[in-house]
Amino acid sequence: MFALYNFRRGAWIMAEGDTDVSICSQALLLLGANQITSFSDGTAPSSICSVLYPRIKSQTLSMYHWSFTLSKTILGRLATTPTNFYSYAYQLPSDMFLGVPRVVYTSTSTSAPNTTEYEIQGDQLLTNQTTIVVDYQRLVSEQDMPSYFIQLLIYQMAWHLAEPITDQITKSDYWRGVALGTASENMRGGYFRQAINIDGAGQSKTVIADYLLTEVRS
Repeated sequence: MFALYNFRRGAWIMAEGDTDVSICSQALLLLGANQITSFSDGTAPSSICSVLYPRIKSQTLSMYHWSFTLSKTILGRLATTPTNFYSYAYQLPSDMFLGVPRVVYTSTSTSAPNTTEYEIQGDQLLTNQTTIVVDYQRLVSEQDMPSYFIQLLIYQMAWHLAEPITDQITKSDYWRGVALGTASENMRGGYFRQAINIDGAGQSKTVIADYLLTEVRS
């Protein structure tokens, strides 16, 4: 088991009560369609949302190092010895998003240098270092997402739902522009740019170093 502390939690207004279904329902309302009550309520929109939403959520989380997803933790060393030339194996956090850490350190010191002398194999990190600390993005649930990110998800879902729900490519293009801007902005404009600005407004350059360390305990 491991515990995590993210000092950014509470710094933003959290989107209380929002769920995967409510996010999809709000996107459907933007398209002039009826809301859904669940992903299995028997309607065509609910079936489409059940397929699209998990992918769009993961995609949107991976688009930027959102502050509310960032965590730092000390990895627990496993008793097993790697079969390759590395001496130690460490268990990676089970909630780590994308399967790889952002940065790997060899000390708990805030001034510790990062290292690239490691290998990721499945859910383990292999290395010759006796202490491993990682910065990583964690997969978060809707109740842990701030309101600006929820709004971005709604626009993202409106974009991807527009064509299958309304059968109008122009509506899909419109909501893509609202969500991500234009091609000339490299799809990093629109509300996405605004959300990044809000998210980064309170972050210092050493934001990760300020997270409290929590040790992985087996």
